Amino acid sequence: MKSLLTVDIAHPPLDEREACAALDEALRRIRNSKTLRVMKIIHGYGALGVPAEQKEIVEEWLADNRGKYISYIDGEELISTSSKVQVLLAECDIPETNDFKYPNGEITIVWVT
Repeated sequence: MKSLLTVDIAHPPLDEREACAALDEALRRIRNSKTLRVMKIIHGYGALGVPAEQKEIVEEWLADNRGKYISYIDGEELISTSSKVQVLLAECDIPETNDFKYPNGEITIVWVT
């Protein structure tokens, strides 16, 4: 069963309007699907300790869409022993891939209602 939809707003980098449109479309697809439940957003990491502009866009988009998702996990918090990760994997029937084993500041995982 496919439960996860990947949205890449970093390659090539999308501007705020394009990124929000892509995230809105992914959210719509997931909410209208019988099998999709989780959005993996690739936003990039940035450079020299400065977060990628796309990550800031994702953070704003998450704030604007509160109530349309159950929770989200910053990539830096993705550790297989995390109870938040374990619950998401079990509830959404997602296999434990490398995306969910190791911290990755280039992605954000969103569990959609």
